[in-house]
Amino acid sequence: MAPDAGAPEAIRRRYLKVDTATVADVLDTLGLRDQGLAPSFALYPAGAGRMGGWAYTIRGKMTRYRGSGDPAKMKAVDGAGKGEITVWSGAGKGVCFFGELIALGMKRRGCAGALVDGGIRDIEWIARQRFPVYARYRTPVQSIGRWKVTACQVPVTLPGATAKRVKVHPGDFVLADTDGVIVVPVGFAVKVLADAERLTKKEIRIRRELGRGATLESVLRKYGHV
Repeated sequence: MAPDAGAPEAIRRRYLKVDTATVADVLDTLGLRDQGLAPSFALYPAGAGRMGGWAYTIRGKMTRYRGSGDPAKMKAVDGAGKGEITVWSGAGKGVCFFGELIALGMKRRGCAGALVDGGIRDIEWIARQRFPVYARYRTPVQSIGRWKVTACQVPVTLPGATAKRVKVHPGDFVLADTDGVIVVPVGFAVKVLADAERLTKKEIRIRRELGRGATLESVLRKYGHV
């Protein structure tokens, strides 16, 4: 069930009002039990808040090369647009895929953030832009001459929470918050969102009843496990 062409931004904004934990529970009920990413993905800067958007994938690899830049990387980044999250794969080892200048260019084009299976730098400057990036580590070491882009808008894999790797296709929905990162296959994006919104409303009612003195046993009996 792919989103209608005119609806992506509305769907994205609705996703930002639900939690990754709720989305993960919904995915479990649909048999999609391995969509969470590894806990090593962390938010930089720490206070940038949650992130949600449509996956724009970029794949690369560690390789030595001569020259002062990576034209394929610049071309790939320039293709990302409004409401999209650049998803960087390539198992970086100690190098930065993503820094301030890329973040600034993406923000000006309306991109929603970045998900990096590698390193990030210029964190203080990115913080001033309030541009969310979830990455596996931080490092001052640049990628030029060490890591380069090999493809964009192709299926990629990233380290998973309950599976060794999680496949991300262009257009999948990526949601991230303080609990971690979850990937929703594009064909399930609308249904998962609707179910997550219903579950969120139920959780609000449960919190309200617990706040008024109800016991955990009574609310579980009334609402079931959430």
